[in-house]
Amino acid sequence: MANINIQELLDSGVHFGHLTRKWDPNMAPYIYTERNGVHIIDLYKTAAKIEETSAALKKIANSGRKILFVATKKQAKDIVADKAKAVNMPYITERWPGGMLTNFVTIRKAVKKMASIDRMKTDGSFDALSKREKLQINRQREKLEKNLGSISDMTRLPGALFVIDIKKEHIAVAEAQKLNIPIFAMVDTNSDPRQVDYVIPANDDASKSIDKVLGFVTDAIAEGLSERKADKDKAKEAKEAPKKEAPKAEAKEVATEEKK
Repeated sequence: MANINIQELLDSGVHFGHLTRKWDPNMAPYIYTERNGVHIIDLYKTAAKIEETSAALKKIANSGRKILFVATKKQAKDIVADKAKAVNMPYITERWPGGMLTNFVTIRKAVKKMASIDRMKTDGSFDALSKREKLQINRQREKLEKNLGSISDMTRLPGALFVIDIKKEHIAVAEAQKLNIPIFAMVDTNSDPRQVDYVIPANDDASKSIDKVLGFVTDAIAEGLSERKADKDKAKEAKEAPKKEAPKAEAKEVATEEKK
């Protein structure tokens, strides 16, 4: 795992919290000081929490479970989409679909509907429809793609949730809590860290800060995935080895008999 440089976190503005009057008292252990009416986050604690979070996420990725990234705020959308895509993980950057986790079966039906529209387009049945029907189906497909396209590969509930701004994404957090899905999050000084299993105290409003923290997190996930792939390849090789040895042994036996 990458070494976390405090100076890098400082340069990215990870230490800036919210106005002191907007703080949540439960964030007190993570606050270093107050400057010009703004709370300053203790970056040594942030670094320690990033390491702890990265190690846990690496394990989940290694187990083959998916980690769902949730960030619908403007500053985080594009960053989260890029970082999650890079490690092939699902993400929600548009409106959180109510019941996304607690009513997952219905959400899967909507994803399947998207796949069936795609099949219609490839097998030619789409061409047989009227112009108006085509327009309606295309609109439906676009809407589904916008809201659920990024989770189309998620065939079962995720192994964990990674959230940017738990105040804004309170519905997602509540659903994950209900289903006992571990919650990892960047938590600012205006939020309650008790709602989260793995807290990263950090500025969740600045894109530079989000990008920096997510960089460490997704690197750890990528590491977990590559280790999983290496383990699979080793197991495959070990399985194939006896098969390769068998013909050699048979040939040896035949040669011995011929000599006799």
